[in-house]
Amino acid sequence: DFTLHDGPHSTLGLTDLLGRAAVLVFYVADWHPVASDQLGQLTELQPEFERLGSSVVGIAVDSPWSHAAFAAERSITFPLLSDDAPAGHVARAFGVYASASGRSERALFVLDPSGLVVWSETFPDTVNPGVDAVLNALEAIGHAPSPGRRAVGSKGIASSEEST
Repeated sequence: DFTLHDGPHSTLGLTDLLGRAAVLVFYVADWHPVASDQLGQLTELQPEFERLGSSVVGIAVDSPWSHAAFAAERSITFPLLSDDAPAGHVARAFGVYASASGRSERALFVLDPSGLVVWSETFPDTVNPGVDAVLNALEAIGHAPSPGRRAVGSKGIASSEEST
């Protein structure tokens, strides 16, 4: 489980996302050109994510104040979570923290309503991954269970077999 600031004075955690599918969008930094494009595209597709019964959250190692300014400037309508205290602890739990830069890698995770990771992929910092694969993963939730799905636990990600 995790709880991060989604604003200077408020928090959002994994338990708040349970009950519906969720897309965790790890990105390099606010104001990064690819982040602007990627998060803008996700904002434009919010109605599609709602239709699929899912929530979208962005996660980066920037302060809540930076996130608030970035979201306001770019009209981002979903929460941006601050993984800054300690730096990158949630990105580390998901295996996408780049210790050399002190930032998270660009990565996408789709969680089912119980918090199991059903799809994930990492991308180069300079690549906007688009949304097609995420939408396909969301559409597949509720169909046949995927073998070897992973649950997010207090010590990171464990296979569903390990967490039972």
